[in-house]
Amino acid sequence: MKRLLLLIPAVTVAFDGNAQQTDSIKSDNLEELIIEAYIQKNVHSANKMPLKDIENPQVYNVINKNILKQQAATTFSDALKNATGVSRLWESTGRGTDGAEFYTMRGFSTQPRLLNGMPSFTNGSLDPANVESIEVIKGPSGTMYGGNIVSYGGLINITTKKPYETFGGEMGYINGSYGLNRVTADINTPLNKQTFLRLNTAYQYRNSFQDAGFSKSLFFAPSLKFVANDRLTFFVNTEIKSSEAANAPMIFLSRYSPLSFQSIDLFEQNYKNSYTSNDLTIKNPTFNFQAYAVYQLAENWTSTTIFSKNNAKTSGYYQYLWDAANGDEFTRFITKGEAQTNTTGIQQNFVGTYTIGSVKNKLVAGLDYFQRKFSVGGTGWASFGTVSLVNQTDTMIDANDNAQQTMLTTPHVDAALVGTSAALQSAETKIYSAYASNVIEFLPNLSAMLSLRVDHFTGKPTAYSTDEIEGKTTLSPKLGIVYQPIKDQLSVFGNYMNGFQYLDAAAVDITDNEGNVTGREVRFFDPEQANQWEIGAKASLIKDRLSVTASYYDIKVKNKLMGNGIDATQAGEVQSKGFEVSVLGSPIDGLNIIAGYSHNNNEVIKDAEDSGYLGLRTEEAGPENLFNFWANYTIQQGALQHFGLGFGANSASELLTLNRTNIGTFALPGYTVFNAALSYNTEKYSAVLKVDNLTNEKYFIGWSTINPQLARSISLGLNYKF
Repeated sequence: MKRLLLLIPAVTVAFDGNAQQTDSIKSDNLEELIIEAYIQKNVHSANKMPLKDIENPQVYNVINKNILKQQAATTFSDALKNATGVSRLWESTGRGTDGAEFYTMRGFSTQPRLLNGMPSFTNGSLDPANVESIEVIKGPSGTMYGGNIVSYGGLINITTKKPYETFGGEMGYINGSYGLNRVTADINTPLNKQTFLRLNTAYQYRNSFQDAGFSKSLFFAPSLKFVANDRLTFFVNTEIKSSEAANAPMIFLSRYSPLSFQSIDLFEQNYKNSYTSNDLTIKNPTFNFQAYAVYQLAENWTSTTIFSKNNAKTSGYYQYLWDAANGDEFTRFITKGEAQTNTTGIQQNFVGTYTIGSVKNKLVAGLDYFQRKFSVGGTGWASFGTVSLVNQTDTMIDANDNAQQTMLTTPHVDAALVGTSAALQSAETKIYSAYASNVIEFLPNLSAMLSLRVDHFTGKPTAYSTDEIEGKTTLSPKLGIVYQPIKDQLSVFGNYMNGFQYLDAAAVDITDNEGNVTGREVRFFDPEQANQWEIGAKASLIKDRLSVTASYYDIKVKNKLMGNGIDATQAGEVQSKGFEVSVLGSPIDGLNIIAGYSHNNNEVIKDAEDSGYLGLRTEEAGPENLFNFWANYTIQQGALQHFGLGFGANSASELLTLNRTNIGTFALPGYTVFNAALSYNTEKYSAVLKVDNLTNEKYFIGWSTINPQLARSISLGLNYKF
């Protein structure tokens, strides 16, 4: 395990996305700060204040950039395979307003929507080139982050790379299966004694493992640090990404008819059929801008002012396959869409420590403004061909022609869309918030956290109505307690956490006294409410070289919006409970380990009798059991010094992609995927040969869909540091 020894004078401010203050370091008493290259446990994002992991009553996983380098990770989903209890439901579809990847955590779906602790939306996939760390913070976190960014199972926060005060950098290239080519650069340079610039950039192209499909992107992330004086520092972070992809259409099982499929066999036989062409692409450009001002108010108090802007766009063709409910055929539906989401965030945090008598306190108090506006336009929908799984045919492709003539081209699709139309939809929401969290240290080994958020929501949260709705105000409390039987080595903790979500209006059926549908109306809903209690333990072992966390949680969501896609009612309650164990560290020199196991029980405990959901596991809950493991050992001496060997696995139990009493249940089989890597690392050069899906396992994910996943692939990564 490599260690970097730093000697830092004066006052140090740690910038991790919330720009909080670390303990002061006097210039006449230099301390040695050992920063582990693999272990990163103490992050500030969970509570927006500096707390060690072992004194934090909340559970989180941190995926360090060095793990990504060891694994030659080229996608954000590759990185999240290292997080305990996280599983992907959907890959990116690119469609407007919600086209990013969907994951499930503690039984609830979520998307990565936080960048350095501020809102950041995308309709495509994320690039890991500018990632310093990924923080997967568990449980409903409404108290610190509000109601429109996070899910009840947790949040995903990306901390970006920041400028430093010397010249340096790194160049990388990865070549691999399915035409993978990825070029990256990370360059840092001082502009003068006060100003420092860092640039991260990446270009990537890759074909699908199926018979058609590709993705390409160009990513550009300049960041600036300006030290105005010894008390005031400014940071500016920018991310610009252009991307284009030909995505395989989602394969949807019918939600309105009894299931006509009994096994996965037909889908396995069509595993490499994409049902698309490289002509039908969708573009998802994204822009992020963040500016921070960090001011040292006093020795123990810091002010952080944050401003952020985010723009995410969609332009191009989106298609899906819909089950004809005959055990064979699917109809293709296609549209050409245009969409745009704009967000603005302003946040002010005051963080510090104070003492009342002999009792020490840590406090964060903040104000938050969030504004989101989106618009969706484009053509209407057209049915465009039929896919047969039994015959493995597509009516839009002439299988009798040796040239495989296809109608899946832009001219043919545009002709089919002529005459279709869709109303332009737009919506805007505004949220004003105030929050505070105080940690009281009753004893050196006993502390309690008391937190509260006041959240006011207003705007036009629906495409169905142009009227301002009545504002909604929500309170979100959070409590925690930590006891350390062995100071800084073992802690037991408990928490009560609240989360909430404001809901867009929905169109619902109007029925007469006999149950006949007579029309449709727009209905507004109250915020959903989630409450979690959790108990657990954290241990820091082998002189802080190994971290272990274990916890049991119970989450109950009330006012849950339920529906089958036609009707929507706010009558549901969902309970999700389970336990997790995470291990991270370097127990011996050269050996790095990251591992986790989670078990989740999820059930709809209240709903309309005829809904089909009552008493069942929700379809967004993902697999009940998840296991992740990665170990890498680098030889420390001898003839094979600097050579390393990595091995890992990701395992999941079956996933109930469709699960309703009125139509049936379809289970995607459980799977175990193995990965391995051979590496060579020196101070300046490194090389990694990686094999993903070593046994070429055929496996699927889904959320009322059946999505085949990447077959075996091999990649070679080369890096040069300067």
